[in-house]
Amino acid sequence: MTRVKHVFYCAATAFSILGMPVGADCAPADAGLYETLAQTEGDGWIDAEMAVLSAWEDTGSEALNMIQNRGEGALDRGDYPSAIGHLTALTDHAPDHAMGFQLRGMAYWMNGDFGPAGADLAHALMLEPKQYLALTQLGTMLEELGDLKGAAAALDASLAINPHQMDAQDAASRIEAQAKGTDI
Repeated sequence: MTRVKHVFYCAATAFSILGMPVGADCAPADAGLYETLAQTEGDGWIDAEMAVLSAWEDTGSEALNMIQNRGEGALDRGDYPSAIGHLTALTDHAPDHAMGFQLRGMAYWMNGDFGPAGADLAHALMLEPKQYLALTQLGTMLEELGDLKGAAAALDASLAINPHQMDAQDAASRIEAQAKGTDI
């Protein structure tokens, strides 16, 4: 096992990401929003998803929101070192802001730094167990590392919270096909 994979698995194991209860009530958003978000019928989930994401994105400070926006902008441009820098400033000043760790985890992942990415995703999930974006990202990373069972568990947990994520649905289908030995 490479050092990067070892660090990643240690981070994942240390925080017991996949063993965390999906129904934990640590969310900044109203618990009723998650019930609506999980509904597969109707379109009420759309407003619930927007409300959850808005609650997650708000750092509570205009200055920190600006730093987060700069980090997201750098991520969008593919400037991962700058994104990591901005998002590190965010996590340093807002250590209880799960979205900052999830975003920095994505920047690390896109930069090829799986160990720090895993640690940040674990921290985001420790702060906010219903952070389905972190769970989906974790599932995709585990798939890339060849851990199909772990990837499926992370994606299943993510889809239990928000079953409307096309990326997570596609990844879960892809993993299921790989597990069956078929190609999609």
